[in-house]
Parts: sequence; C-alpha cells; structure tokens
Amino acid sequence: MESIQQNMSLTGDTSNHLNPLQKIGTAIGLFGLAILTFSLINTFNNKMLWLTIALASITTGVFIFSKGLYANQIEGIKNNGVWFKSISKRGFWAWVTGIVLTGFYIVLYFYPQYLGLGLNGTKSTGLIALFDPLSHLLSGRPASQWFVYGTLYTVAILIFGYKFLLKYRHNRYQQLRTVSVMFFQLGFAFLIPEFMARLNESPNYNLPYYDLKSIWPLNYYLFDSWSINGFLSSGTLGLSLLIFGVLSIFVISPILTYKYGKRWYCSWVCGCGALAETAGDAFRQLSSKKLSAWKIERWLIHTVLVFSVIMTTALVYTYLGSDHSKFWLTRSVFLLSVGLFLTVLFTSVMIFKRNELGKDARYGAIGYFVIIAALFIMHYTGTTDHVFLIKSSSLRAAYGLYIGSIFSGVVGTGFYPILGNRVWCRFGCPMAAILGFQQRMFSKFRITTNGGQCISCGNCSTYCEMGIDVRAYAQKGENIVRSSCVGCGICAAVCPRGVLKLENDSMEGRINTNEILLGNDVDLMNLVNRK
Repeated sequence: MESIQQNMSLTGDTSNHLNPLQKIGTAIGLFGLAILTFSLINTFNNKMLWLTIALASITTGVFIFSKGLYANQIEGIKNNGVWFKSISKRGFWAWVTGIVLTGFYIVLYFYPQYLGLGLNGTKSTGLIALFDPLSHLLSGRPASQWFVYGTLYTVAILIFGYKFLLKYRHNRYQQLRTVSVMFFQLGFAFLIPEFMARLNESPNYNLPYYDLKSIWPLNYYLFDSWSINGFLSSGTLGLSLLIFGVLSIFVISPILTYKYGKRWYCSWVCGCGALAETAGDAFRQLSSKKLSAWKIERWLIHTVLVFSVIMTTALVYTYLGSDHSKFWLTRSVFLLSVGLFLTVLFTSVMIFKRNELGKDARYGAIGYFVIIAALFIMHYTGTTDHVFLIKSSSLRAAYGLYIGSIFSGVVGTGFYPILGNRVWCRFGCPMAAILGFQQRMFSKFRITTNGGQCISCGNCSTYCEMGIDVRAYAQKGENIVRSSCVGCGICAAVCPRGVLKLENDSMEGRINTNEILLGNDVDLMNLVNRK
C-alpha cells in the first residue's frame, strides 16, 4: 500500500532524518563529547593528547554536519522544517538539551568540585585537569572551572559560527557580523585575558584580567575595590585599561549607538549575543511574540538595570571616605554627582522625548525616583562595611549570584531550547537596557519597511529572536524603532520580498507610527520625499 504524504508544502516533504554526511558528523562530534564526559572520572593520562582529540572531534563533527545540512542546498531563504524537528520545536530532545545545559551551569557555578576543581589547595582532577595543558600554554596557570567554561564557550561560538556562515552564505551582512563576533570572542574575551594573567607573573602587574569587550553594567565587577586596586597598581597599562573602561561607558558606547544602534554591540561584539546567534540560532523562532511577554520584558529588564545602578553606586560608596582633606571624591560628593547626572538625564528626556515615550515615560519616572530614594537611604545609613543595613560583601555576592550567575548563565543559556536564544538579552541584560534606551532616544538606526510589497508570510516575525512582531510593522509600512531590537538583520534575510531594510539615516522621520499610508487624504509623494 502506498504511503500518503503528510506534508502539504509545494517544495516537497520535510525530512526529519539525517543524511549520511550529517550522521558521520554527529558520530564524530559525540565521540569528542564522550571524551570530555569520561574525563570526569580521570580516565586519561596524556591530557594534551586527549584534549586535542576531544576538541578536534567536536569541531570536525560540527563542520561535517553543517556541510551535510547546507552545502547541497541553494543559497537563499530556508525554513528547514524547524517546527518539525524535536530539538527546535520544544520536543523531547529540546527538553533533554535544556536539562543538560541547565545542569551543567548549576554544577559550574555552584558545585565545581564535581568537575574536578581542587578545593582547599588540592590539585584539580577530572574535566578541569584535562584542560591544564592548554591553560599552562596560554597563561602559565592550572585550569579553573572558568577557563574550562571559557574554552568551551569560545569553541562553541567558532564552530557554530561556521555553521551560521554556511547557512547565510548568500547574505553579506550576516557574514560580516558573524565573523566579527567570532573575532571578538576569540581575541578580546579569551586570548587577551589569558595573556593578561601571564603578565601578572611580573611584580609590576596586578591586572584584573577580564573580558575586555564587556562594558558596565554587563561587567558589573569593574568598579569593585579589588578591580580598581588592581588597575591602579599596574602602572600605565592598568590606568589605561581603567580609563578605557570608563570611556566605554560614557563616550564610546553612546557615540556608536547613535551612529549604528545597539546592534554595534549586541550583534557584532557581545559574547552573550555571539553565543545566541551561533549556537542558539536553531532556537530563535521560540521567542514569544505575545504582548504579555513584551510587558514582562520591559518591566524585568529595566528592574535589573535599576538594581545594577544602585548596586554599583553602593559598591563605589563603600570604599570612599568622608574626610575632605584625604579624599577629593568623598561619599557625599559622589552621591550628589550621581543624583545630579540622573536628574539632568531624566529632565532632558522628559522635555525633549516625552511625546515619543508616551506612557512609558511614567515607568521611567518610577525607576528614577527609586534610584534617588536609594541614594538618600545610602547617604543616611551607609558605612564602609554596610549599605542599606546589609553587609556590603553580602550585597555584592547576592548581585553576582542572582544576576551574574543564575539569570545570565543558568536561565539565559540553559533555557535556549525552551524559551529561545535571547532569554538573557530580552529579560535580564542591563547593558541591553541601556543601549536600548539610547537606541530609542537618539540613534540613527531603524529598520525601514515597504508595506506595499509585504505578503504577510510571517517569516520576519517567526525568526525575530527578540520577540518583535515585525510583520505588524511591515504590513503598515512603519519603521521599526524598538528598544529591544538588536539589529541582527535576520528578519530582512528571511523576507522573500525585500520588504525590510536596516538603515542608518537622519533622526527625522525615523518614528512614523502615526502615519497612515492608505487613503486619499495623504500626499504620498510628499511623504516619500520628506524621508
């Protein structure tokens, strides 16, 4: 009896089975993962050899799998049956992957001894010891759980970046930004910090080696006392890095966001975005486009931002003094400066951008008054060791735990297969909140739409990783100027009609939500010429 084809697509049946090349790639990649897994029980003696085999197998496996998936397909738009595959439609394998990833992050952050980390001065074993040869080669130190994580994180971005390049080989914008995030992750987040650690072997350096592209408030430890002391005790290089960190916050970041939108960082530089765009690409369609999700996103991400501002202010406050004869920047002057800066910023936004913000201005006012109230409480109750009647070290540890570990790591990455690849970026990243505010207020960036060409296929909305209903804008011919948009450009890449275009233009006419393009009462040519 002849089987009945279940798929109604004119392009043919969507195969859920792997082709021979994909099977070979899967087998090789799983062999590499098996080596890393077996290393947990100290199976291998020649660590350099087995680490090389493991990483080479994983890399080769993904390369071969990617070739089998995309090499024989024509360039252009491909949905690839994402809603028919268990891993990409929240099926069984998606939940297994999510549980494994979440479990790994929990062990990494809270129980690293199960990875082999030596406690109380004992020598590391297991998986961490397997990475010792590579760590000694780069920094001259034995591996830690963070070196293992950094290595695997970088390898994931590089190998899945190759997969992404192969998938979007027809799109120059996608090619450039993927190469960019691969470069910044390998150089600025992995290699340079390890070389900085090697510099610390010299008595002239005590550098707080860190991801150089990580900007406050994403780099929430930049203003910790140990970090400041490390910079200041490392001569000209340390002072230069500290100045660069401050300039990145107040000068470099606003200028680049004004010219290019938040995409310059979130889609071209950021390590979190790099992992989301490469390893997380298969899960971008899972981001919720519901209005309720958007409301939760706006409240949650800006709450984290307010918390980050208060925490950073509290940290700096605790190691400043009160004696004007000993400190040029005293606690009271510092708090007054922060309050003045925020007041000027808030007042400027209310005067010049109040109409554009609408009711969102009221939510911004709530955040402003919460911070100002916190500054007053800090002034009257804060000491060197306590802020808000809580021990400052405990407050700092809680911030690092809940924001830096649980939200960005356990939830942000572990939930890729369930909630989409930009969970952290949408709901928790304070850096994304700041850049989103700048993008909404004074950036030249926008995504323009040609409503007359839109056929409402929905590809743009489906593949928007930030949960934006792009089709709703395209159908009305409205420009897309959203704080959450990271400018990844996938919506334009998957549009079959060329409706969407990423542009940097003048500030005038970028927000056109009140313009109606249909009807006889609109001078369309005047509207077009004005843009």
